[in-house]
Amino acid sequence: MMGLMAPEETRTPTRPPAIHRPARSTAPATPDPRAWTTRLVVAGIVLAALNLRPAITSLGALLEEVRGGLGMSGSVAGLLTSVPPLCFALFGVTAPRLARRFGAAAVVCAGMVAITVGLAVRPYIGGTAGFLAASALALMGIAVSNVLMPVIVKRWFPDKVGSMTGLYSMALALGTSAAAAATVPMTDGLGGDWHSGLVVWAGLAAAAVLPWLLLVRARTAAPGTDDAPGTDDRAQAAPATATPTGIARAKTSRTGVAKSSATPTARPEPGGLRITRSRTAWALAVFFGLQATAAYITMGWMAQIFRDAGVAASTAGLLLAVTMVMGVPLAFVIPRLATRLPRQGPIVVALGLCGLAGYAGLYLAPAAGAWAWALLLGISNCAFPLALTMVGMRARTGAGVAQLSAFAQSTGYLISIPGPLLVGVLYQHSGGWGLPIALMAGLMIPQIGVGILAGRDRTVEDEAAG
Repeated sequence: MMGLMAPEETRTPTRPPAIHRPARSTAPATPDPRAWTTRLVVAGIVLAALNLRPAITSLGALLEEVRGGLGMSGSVAGLLTSVPPLCFALFGVTAPRLARRFGAAAVVCAGMVAITVGLAVRPYIGGTAGFLAASALALMGIAVSNVLMPVIVKRWFPDKVGSMTGLYSMALALGTSAAAAATVPMTDGLGGDWHSGLVVWAGLAAAAVLPWLLLVRARTAAPGTDDAPGTDDRAQAAPATATPTGIARAKTSRTGVAKSSATPTARPEPGGLRITRSRTAWALAVFFGLQATAAYITMGWMAQIFRDAGVAASTAGLLLAVTMVMGVPLAFVIPRLATRLPRQGPIVVALGLCGLAGYAGLYLAPAAGAWAWALLLGISNCAFPLALTMVGMRARTGAGVAQLSAFAQSTGYLISIPGPLLVGVLYQHSGGWGLPIALMAGLMIPQIGVGILAGRDRTVEDEAAG
């Protein structure tokens, strides 16, 4: 009835012109600050994602030159390829606490600065120990950004988790493949000095600092927002008028966020969610760890496998780039597909079978079918965006996503530490790639199993409460 009364009021001769004309005239002249900030967040997510792997794949493309220049043995080189998951496990777990204290944007901004400094100094710091320390600094920045990307996606785009995770994953795959493909040609163009070939990636990291710095300043100027310094991530579990665009709609969406406000797990308790009581959280952590093991073995050693099979260094770098670039289109498709399915087990199985086929090819004919094996392993490596998507799907609230992301990634990267090191040891002592490739194929079987468990339609809040 009120809807019928409103038009009648607008027909009165005196009041309507004074009420409605100013609203029409001032609306176009008043920009929505949230729209500008949202675009800035999108740019920041893309630029940050571009910088989350070049520190690793650029080193993989020049690993032989770096080993020679620093006098590394095969075992020490294996240790070097194990540093990324070690840093991700140690520093990633601190990301939610830092985000609550300083704000997620400020932590990611600091992470981009750490990547810039680490990549700029590591080629010239001198010695294996200094190289490892500078690499650890860059990887520290990558670690906290890794954990907070799903949190930022869930917070700013709660009803577009699949699309934004796909965009983020595409940018990550693009940065990964670009570093793998371009590092060797750039090194040759800069006089063949591996120091110059590695340091150029610090420039890309420096570019990623700017949008996050602007975002930090914007959020600091509006301290009532949920990403302002000192704001607890658990505020996502309660209604608030100062949240980003779209978060209010998520309260009543079919994901069940509105229902969570009545459950004990959604309350802003000091202890937070008991994430270790969730079987899904453990399954997701192990799945994340096994896919990370495969990914870092691939990034650290695949180019060397092809080079030892007689493939030229530049071609080996391109093959690694092909493996990484497969994630660009698939990283956008797979998250969108995953969010449309109640269970993600079929996707896990399909990716795992591609990985097994790729490892079989590397074992039987590494040079003859090099391009096919690179494609298959590239498809298999898309378990990473799938894992990130499941992090956003297996929790209902921003606080739950933050805890699940930190737990799954930190525990997962801890699980992945021995893999690259063990590959280096097996390669050095066996004198070939048969045993390392058999290890990679063997790890794919449990990855498929735990991935099916992690893909079940349930949330960690329900499991922890039960």
